[in-house]
Amino acid sequence: MFSLRQPKPTFKSYLLPQADDSIASEPRIKKLEPVLLPGEIVVNEVNFVRKCIATDTSQYDLWGKLVCTNFKISFITDDSMPLQKFHYKNLLLGEHDVPLTCIEQIVTVNDTKRKQKVLGPNQKLKFNPTELIIYCKDFRIVRFRFDEAGPESAKKVCLAIAHYSQPTDLQLLFAFEYVGEIYHNPAKKVNGIDPGGGGGIGIASGQQTPLFETYSDWDREIKRTGASEWRVCSVNEGYMISTCLPEYFVVPSSLADQDLKLYSYSFIGRRMPLWSWNHPNGSALVRMANIKDVLQQRRIDQRICNAITRSHPLRSDVYKSDLDKCLPNIQEIQAAHIKLKQLCVNEPFDETEEKWLSSLENTRWLEYIRAFLKHSAELVYMMECKHVSVVLQEEEGRDLSCLAASLIQVMLDPYFRTIVGFQSLIQKEWVMAGYQFLDRCNHLKRSDKESPLFLMFLDCVWQLLEQYPAAFEFSEVYLTILHDSARISLFGTFLFNCPHQRVKESTEFAISKNIQLGDEKGLRFPCVWDWSLQFTSQDRLLFHNPLYIGKSTPSVHNGALRTFKRSKKNYSSTLRGVPPALKNGIINEQEFLPRRNSLILKLKPDFFQPAEGQSHSMEQYFRDWFAKPVDLHGVILPHLSGTQIKLWKLCYFRWVPETQISHGGSITAFHRVSLLADEVDMLNRNLRQCKSNSSLQGHCLELDQSRMYFRANGLNDTSAAPDFLSSSFPFSPVGNLCRRSILGTPLSKFLSGAKIWLSTETLANED
Repeated sequence: MFSLRQPKPTFKSYLLPQADDSIASEPRIKKLEPVLLPGEIVVNEVNFVRKCIATDTSQYDLWGKLVCTNFKISFITDDSMPLQKFHYKNLLLGEHDVPLTCIEQIVTVNDTKRKQKVLGPNQKLKFNPTELIIYCKDFRIVRFRFDEAGPESAKKVCLAIAHYSQPTDLQLLFAFEYVGEIYHNPAKKVNGIDPGGGGGIGIASGQQTPLFETYSDWDREIKRTGASEWRVCSVNEGYMISTCLPEYFVVPSSLADQDLKLYSYSFIGRRMPLWSWNHPNGSALVRMANIKDVLQQRRIDQRICNAITRSHPLRSDVYKSDLDKCLPNIQEIQAAHIKLKQLCVNEPFDETEEKWLSSLENTRWLEYIRAFLKHSAELVYMMECKHVSVVLQEEEGRDLSCLAASLIQVMLDPYFRTIVGFQSLIQKEWVMAGYQFLDRCNHLKRSDKESPLFLMFLDCVWQLLEQYPAAFEFSEVYLTILHDSARISLFGTFLFNCPHQRVKESTEFAISKNIQLGDEKGLRFPCVWDWSLQFTSQDRLLFHNPLYIGKSTPSVHNGALRTFKRSKKNYSSTLRGVPPALKNGIINEQEFLPRRNSLILKLKPDFFQPAEGQSHSMEQYFRDWFAKPVDLHGVILPHLSGTQIKLWKLCYFRWVPETQISHGGSITAFHRVSLLADEVDMLNRNLRQCKSNSSLQGHCLELDQSRMYFRANGLNDTSAAPDFLSSSFPFSPVGNLCRRSILGTPLSKFLSGAKIWLSTETLANED
């Protein structure tokens, strides 16, 4: 008979029971918490947010929590980054974090109602967003989806981001809360160091970066350049004369303080002439605002020029360059930057390939780069060859003159091509000279004076670095990180319009928060040159240029340490066998002929007409210079032909997926040269270890630590390039790039003209 009892199951499973993702995901996400800095607070957050990663699929998207603080927007996830193999990171910011001051525009989208809105401060949002798109000032686009998140929570976090990324007052920037917390709790340290004030340490040499806030810093610069007929002036101590000048600056020794006080009333902003640098031949570089008193203009101008002439050992004439007449203005530069940004984030990228170069030309960005390099090189000629002092004059003397003065010094002085020297140059010519970082970077998102002059300066320096890589101690990674650091609302270096504003605003904040300042002049904000705040010692090695040839190279010869100084003869030997037409980058003899944008065109007449034959002299100077091998520790001049002025791809293309080259780009050369440089260092260390001379022991210790990020495993290292290298290294990991809407709506739809970048109007009717 058949039994009615159910038969026992005979199948046995050897697989572990699978957990239910829908049950486990919620508590896992709730446990995710942001890493907060001193003074940083969470304003709003939303769970079950999807960060879009890939351009055409959602399978790589990350799930996590979106948090808005008073410093950044932070996406926190337990998911691993797809295809991620590289772990370079900023110690202040997580892998998915964006500083609030780096946000350009905030766009909310509702798929169902087919509506989009650009969010401004204190605005209402009439629909529940299903998607949030963040346009960043570094050309990055970050996208989040709220399909599984609570609609009200999603709306609140979007409004919080819009509100806190567009503060109404300077003291609402995060740096004030950060520093206030440090003053109240001095024991708190970030990344193991004291974050308050001070100059940064040179990455290679251990030198301190001078901040030019004190009398002694200016005095040392006078002595370094041999400016014997110039003196440090303290007439503006306490900002008694001008609030947009530093307390200490350098003037001709023949000008008395009483004269300076009297003359100051005639200059716009009371910005008297500022000394920048002295050539070894005695020629000086001076910056000056326009004289507003028309009746007194000729007399005061003559007195100033006479004083500068008396400070020259040869009593040479003064050459004036009116920058407002011969260079693009800040509005033109801003318009070019907007067009460049639209071009770089335009999508689909491949559809614009055929007309991309002509579109790039139409932005005029490279044209303006060429204009600054060309004019600066012409002024180098005036100082180097004609032995005359140069006065840079513009309306307020705090915009175009910052860029031109800095470029001239980079071309003339090899000290400013080192890391510490370059940092001191920015302190001297930008921070202390009153460049308006607050307005030009538009940290408060409400300035009509925004203009990327500082970025253009870094781009011009990159052009020189690209043309003369062995002349610069720093790499293009350093320049790019420096640009990014100006968008972090923590460093006092790039936060204010002038030193006086820092003192005034921080003193008011200290009084409101009951902070005792003592003898300090305002709060001491973190300095951007303290790179250990942002990066580990290993990651800071990426700042080093492996091709750099220092002033002298230590070598061991017959057991004794000697210094091998490279001379022009040494450099010439490297060019033997090379056709003359290829030396120093010269393509052919036609490069010597006058042409559009050529360095050997006539100098534009500024304040006086060049003497007869001067244009021929200038033409001969540039012809002779380009015909000789380059002295890396002397003057360097830019090549300005169409093929020589390039787009800074690492800075502008690092977030564009279509331009990424896996295992390609300049990083491949950087990798191999780094291995070679490290191998040379290893040989030097081995030679020193073989010598018993006690005098070499100290040098042996100095070279124990390699200065290269990529290190050779041994002599004749032939290891392949790491898998994580790409043309955008180290900024854009593979898989962390997104530019296209999930629903197929191209983001370029939002880029109608300059609207997306300049206004906060609604893109679609909400009613």
